[in-house]
Amino acid sequence: MVEHRNARPVTLRRALALALIALAALLAGPEAAVAQDPFSDFFGGLFGFKRAPVQRPADEPRVRRIMPHQENRPPTYWRGGEAARSTPKRAVKRSEPSPGAGEAAKRETPEVAATYFVAVMGDTLGILLANGLEETFADKPEIGILRKGKESSGLVRSDFYDWPKAAKDIANGTQKIDVAVMMIGSNDRQSLREGAQSDEPFSAHWRETYAARIDAMMAPFREKKIPVVWVGLPMMKNESFSADMGKLNDLFREEVAKNDGIYVDLWEALADERGRFNAFGPDINGQIVKLRTADGVHFTEAGALSVAHFVATEIKKLYDERKQPELEAAPDAPAVKAQPPASAAAPSAPLIFRSPEKPLSSEAPALPERPAIGPVQTLTGAPAPAGAPELARRAPASAPAPAGADAQALARHVFIEGGDQSPRPNRADDYSWKPAAP
Repeated sequence: MVEHRNARPVTLRRALALALIALAALLAGPEAAVAQDPFSDFFGGLFGFKRAPVQRPADEPRVRRIMPHQENRPPTYWRGGEAARSTPKRAVKRSEPSPGAGEAAKRETPEVAATYFVAVMGDTLGILLANGLEETFADKPEIGILRKGKESSGLVRSDFYDWPKAAKDIANGTQKIDVAVMMIGSNDRQSLREGAQSDEPFSAHWRETYAARIDAMMAPFREKKIPVVWVGLPMMKNESFSADMGKLNDLFREEVAKNDGIYVDLWEALADERGRFNAFGPDINGQIVKLRTADGVHFTEAGALSVAHFVATEIKKLYDERKQPELEAAPDAPAVKAQPPASAAAPSAPLIFRSPEKPLSSEAPALPERPAIGPVQTLTGAPAPAGAPELARRAPASAPAPAGADAQALARHVFIEGGDQSPRPNRADDYSWKPAAP
């Protein structure tokens, strides 16, 4: 009995010793193991142990990046930056040929060098227009687009960028220019300074100076006989801003007409059916897409293509006018024989329907000859003589009575004169009938 009573303390000591050994093993393990063990916090709180907090490196920010691939990405309407390149850029084809047919396609379709160059100038809107024209003329490699735009520029701040001087350099440069396209003015809603004088926007002297700068922009191209296509500003989202852009369009339209240029109006083309600003509209395929960006000023890629569609129409007309004389003057051009005009076909004989019972004669029926005026017979005068024509003679007294005369006389006697009508046999008024005697 004594040994049995002493066995319980020994067992408790052993259990306590095993727990201490397990705790020592846990404490002797690496810090990473303690951090990953879910029971470490429990034993630490039980025995007074506190795990040291894990220190993160100072150069590692705790920022969750949702779309890291779009970091430092330019706005969606911007493509190409300032684009100061002077060589035309061809749009990249989206559909790539198969690897096996790549070499064959290169051999069959040789590259065509550009021979007709279009210089596109202006501010940010002009640069976006150049982007759209490049894609529009991607299927016409003979037409090259020269990107001459300058963002944040205008005709007011000549100290930032002198456009009249730049236009003169472009027109007189070594690069061949066939058409000049200009779209500018979105940054010109500010005071204009000349020396010590400063004019408020759209004042009388401001308009005069601004019109002179428009003329100075077009003068170098007019001297070189290079046609100028001036693209007007579209409607803007802000009403006050849009009203000022409309005033600039009036100046553009007037000066372009004086310099024999071509003015492309975009005001109603990019507005809704009520003549108000609309960020959405049909693209070149007729699908309703977003044409303007959130700022209500710039174009999206689809909007730049839509604007380029209107400008490309005028460029194609100028290109066809320039190309036609060259084709006619080419020595190796195939001679086209002048063909005599096709003679008018002889009119066929009219169809004549002939009746089988009464066949028509080939000769037209002859009308009887009649005098210009016949004898006049007065109604109150004496009767015509016996030798007068048939129409002038009266009917003889012995002429037969017309048909129905007896019925008319009977009706007159009964209904007008009130006379009696003699009964007729077997009629309702025949009262002479008597039944037969039995």
